[in-house]
Order: sequence, then structure tokens, then C-alpha cells
Amino acid sequence: MKMVNLTINGLKVSVPEGTSILDAARSINVNIPTLCYLDLHDIKMVNRTSSCRVCVVEIEGRRNLAPSCSTEALEGMVVKTDTLRAIKARRTMVELLLSDHPTDCLVCEKNTQCQLQKIAAELGIRKIKYKGAMSNYKKDSSSGALYRNLDKCIMCRRCETMCNDVQTCGILSAVNRGFETVVSPAFGRPMLDTMCTFCGQCVAVCPTAALTQVSNVAKAWDVLRDPDKYVIVQTAPAIRVALGEKFDMEPGTIVTGKMVAALRRLGFRKVFDTDFAADVTIVEEAHEFIDRLENGGRLPILTSCCPSWVKFIEHQFPDLLDIPSTCKSPHIMFGTIAKTYLADKFGIDPSKIVVVSIMPCIAKKYEIVRPELEHEGEKNVDLVITTRELSDMIVEAGLDLKTLPDEDFDDPLGESTGASVIFGTTGGVIEATLRTAYEWLTKETLDKVEFHGVRGLEGIKEATVNINGKDIKIGVAHGLGNARTLLRSIQSGEAEYHAIEIMACPGGCIDGGGQPYHFGNMDIVKKRMEAIYEEDRNKKIRKSHENPAVQAMYKEYMGEIGGDRAHDLLHTHYTPREKI
Repeated sequence: MKMVNLTINGLKVSVPEGTSILDAARSINVNIPTLCYLDLHDIKMVNRTSSCRVCVVEIEGRRNLAPSCSTEALEGMVVKTDTLRAIKARRTMVELLLSDHPTDCLVCEKNTQCQLQKIAAELGIRKIKYKGAMSNYKKDSSSGALYRNLDKCIMCRRCETMCNDVQTCGILSAVNRGFETVVSPAFGRPMLDTMCTFCGQCVAVCPTAALTQVSNVAKAWDVLRDPDKYVIVQTAPAIRVALGEKFDMEPGTIVTGKMVAALRRLGFRKVFDTDFAADVTIVEEAHEFIDRLENGGRLPILTSCCPSWVKFIEHQFPDLLDIPSTCKSPHIMFGTIAKTYLADKFGIDPSKIVVVSIMPCIAKKYEIVRPELEHEGEKNVDLVITTRELSDMIVEAGLDLKTLPDEDFDDPLGESTGASVIFGTTGGVIEATLRTAYEWLTKETLDKVEFHGVRGLEGIKEATVNINGKDIKIGVAHGLGNARTLLRSIQSGEAEYHAIEIMACPGGCIDGGGQPYHFGNMDIVKKRMEAIYEEDRNKKIRKSHENPAVQAMYKEYMGEIGGDRAHDLLHTHYTPREKI
């Protein structure tokens, strides 16, 4: 690899050819502020639009300041990052951004987490220097999941890069010219009227509050205060390895017991684990897979736990809608079970039960209003709040998560296995399915339950598992761009698989659009992943079909796995959608 030598602030540095000045400076611990720039190496996303110009530097021999994020380091280059001219230019750029930015920081969802706010403070900006016309766009919360406030857009175009290059959904792009330029769907359509999957990855990378989640915190407090409602809560596996970050704990800290204690103190009547329903999902999905495998059914079978991925295939690959598993997602299954089996077992009127899901994903907010996921005209799940929203409620209630004692989930829907925990990370659903399918097909005990070939952050992973002398080919993709590549290979006949797992978010649910912001620090995502596998290793039971609470539910209420009642309550169908 050819190296180039340059000088930055009087320091000699040697970097590979093609390296940006920004990365060269960072390699010697020289800090250059950035705003629009974002580099997520592990998922191959780089946003170098140079639109904010906050990272400008002086280069000897050049008249104009240069954006360091998109300017290549060249042999013999002499760079100065800390001159008065560069500092003044950065301040001016931010002051101009602030001149067309709302000043409602105190009530803004991104308050204290806004990167524009942060950089303004770092640059010592204490007043709005320039005053002029202010943007005034219509707000959009049509999806019930994603909230767009374009008055706060700074045209960094991170969302556009994520939507187009990583997720390949093509919903967002820059439209109009000059002061009227904005990032928007074509023709200014509401998000609900587009092919948006509501994965929330645009929200995850937005540096301001131009893109946020639709908040359900007020609704959650309202139902908790209603004496006529029996409010129960379920928590997804990815929550327990990320919630602690909002309370200054190390990324990857497992806070399961403290989270349960906090939820009880918030007023929930029962605190259950979505992992229970994940175990149910596995026994149903493994049964469906084996049925297709042995009886000539349509293969490959695709996991269907991710609502963003489901909406993606409905829009983009309607000709493949016969291959996803018909299983509902775990939290929807849980809602169905709570309002049938649990209501019957506890003698509660189902109409009084309110099911609240704590999810790492804003697409779950959209999922719960899909009409095919209702049961007898009632929603399976009534309300979804994200990890971030839960942390807001805990803070609002004056609770200190770190000092709360560990408490256990309630029974009977609180018992789960290690297989269900790994649902929270890419590769986890298919690994959990393999643990059960292997034993059911071979009638033998699987001693080594880890399937390392489906783990990790590689965009598309392949593995082969020999079961009863037959090679079962597995495909795993995370991120919708990788999903597109995988599905096209199936359409063309280039690849053949027996089973595929797809998750919309890079890294899976651990990096969902409702998780604590990490703004490009993928080490945080890796630590969450490690914690998920640690939780699995610490479980006494690590195979879904061995969950005694699941076994009891089928015996007492559901009947046979894959039977008529199970199919009526726990399975769904899909709908081809227009490409708009």
C-alpha cells in the first residue's frame, strides 16, 4: 500500500494513499470538529457531503479553506487546523446554520443530545449573530412511527445517505434549490404514502431533531393512571443491553433485573419478557421450516420478526411473498397470547388489558396498527415505546436505574431461554431456530448450541449445517441493502438457501432506530452484541422448545404446535404494496 507523508500542525504523519485530511489528523489525535460527516466503517456508510463546512482547514499554497472530511491527504501537504482563520470560518458556518434553526432547545427531543447544539457550545457561540428568513415546513407524523420537522434540518444529508446507500429504500433526497432546498420524499409526500419501512436508521444518524420518533410517553402515562385498565408491559431482548447507556453505564451492561424493577415502580401491573414470545416464535417457525423441508414446501423460508423488513419485501419483492414465515413477530405474538391465554388464565376481561411493548425499534409503532395483526377487531399490542422513551419515563419518575435492586419478570410469560435472548442481534433468530430444528429433525440432543457461522457484523453471512446427512444452507443479512442483494441472488437463481434471516437495521435490533444514539461509534454496537451472547450463555435453558412455560401454554390452551388455534392466533399474511 502506497503511503503519503504530510505535516499537520507541525506534526509529521504518514497515511495510506486516499486517506482524507480529517482521518490523517485523527490518526495523530488532532481534533477537527465535524457535523455532517459520518463514517460507519462496519456497515460501509460514509457521509462526506461537505455541506456544513465545519471541518475546514488551511492548506499551505491554497487560497481557499478546504473541508478536511472530503479533501485527500497528498504527499508533502502542509495543513493547519487551528488557525484563527479556520476557527472563525467554522464559527461563521455554525452561526449561519443557527440563523435558520428553531431555538426551542429546552423542549426539543434532542436537547443535550443534539450535535448542532454540542458544536455550537464547543465553538463558544452564545448568541444568534445573523437573523433572516426562517424555514416553516409542515410537520409529518403520518406513520405514527417517524416524526419529521424539517425546520430543524441542517442539510447534512446523513439521512439521505443512510436511506439510499445503506438501506437502498430511496425515499429521501434533496429537492428544490437555494434557501428552499430540503431533504424530502418526492413531491413532498407524507412518509406513510411512500415505500419507507420506518426502520428509523435515518433517525439514528440525524444530528438534530429534524427526524425523531413519534413519542408515546404521554399516552403511556395516561394508561398507567387509568384505574380501569390492567396495564402490562413486555421488553424486547435488545433493551436490556442498551438501556444502561442512558444512565452513564458502560455500553453492553446488562440491566435486566434493574429494568424490571423500574417498570414496576412506573406502575405496570405485570412485567413480562418478550423473550417468552420469541421462544413461541421459534417453535412455530421451526415447525413451519421442517414442514416445508420434508413436504416439498416453498424454500427458502425467511424469518418474519422484523416489521421494516416485512414492509420492504412487500414493496420491493412482492413476487417473493410466499417464502417468508407466516409467524407474527414476537411482540405481536405476546400481545395475542396476553389477551387470550393470559386473560383466560388470570380471569381478566381482555378488553381491560393494555399491552405496552418496550422496543428498540420505531417500526414497531407502525406495525401495531397493521389491520391483519388485529384479533377479533382489537389490536394485539396497544402501545409501543422505545428504549429512549423508557429512559425518559424513568428519569421523569425520579428513579436511579443504577441503584435499583434486581427483580425477576412475572410468570408465566416471563420465563425464557438463551435462544430467545439472541433474537436481539443479527443472526440470532436463525441460530435459535437451528437449535430447535436440529433436535426435532435428528431426535438427538444438541450439546454445542452455538452456531458461530451466523454471527458477526459482516453484511451477508452464509453457513452450512449438516442435519441428518443433509447440508442445510443458511443465509443471514442485516441492513436492507444487504437484504436486497440476497433476495436478488435468490430471484436470479445464483444462490440457493434453505433458510434466511433478515433484519432491517445494521447489527440487528441492538442498533434499532429507538436505541440510545451512538452517532457512529460502532464499538458500542459490538459491546451490545457481546452482552446479548453473554446473557444467552448465562441462561440455564438455551433451546426454545425446552421452555417449560411455553410447553405449559400449549398444553393448557394453544394445542399442537402449528395446529389450528396456534395458526389462528400466532400467524399472519402479507400484502403486496405499490412502488411509490
